[in-house]
Amino acid sequence: MNQYTILIGIGVGAIGIMAVIFGMDIMKLSVSTQDYDIFVDPILDKQSLFVMGRVTIQNTGSEPLTNVRVNFGSGDTLDLGTLKVGQKIIVSPPPENPMEFVMISADNDVFVNKAYREMPKMVGMMGS
Repeated sequence: MNQYTILIGIGVGAIGIMAVIFGMDIMKLSVSTQDYDIFVDPILDKQSLFVMGRVTIQNTGSEPLTNVRVNFGSGDTLDLGTLKVGQKIIVSPPPENPMEFVMISADNDVFVNKAYREMPKMVGMMGS
C-alpha cells in the first residue's frame, strides 16, 4: 500500500507541475506584455458584384493608444483618436479606394503596415 501512495503522490505532483507550467504559458497570451501594441487585420470580402474591405483594429497593449490614424492608401485617411485598452473597432475604406494595403500609426512609435488578405470562400457550407 505504501508503494501505491508514493506513486499516486508522484503522479499528482507531476500533474500539479504541468498545470503551473501550462497556466503560466496561457497567462502570457492573455496578459499583455507591452505597454503599446496593436492588432491589425485587413480583409477583402469579394462578392460576385462588389468587393468589400474592412480593417479590424484592436489595442492589445496595457496602455491607451492615442492619436490613432488609419491610412488606407491613395490619400484616404481616417483619424480614430484614442483606443482604450482592449478596445476593438472595425473600419472600412472609402468606396473608390484600391484596397491594397493599410497603415496604422499612433503615438509612442506604434506603426503597422499590412496588405489586405482575401476572406476564405465558404463553399459548400449551406448545402446544395
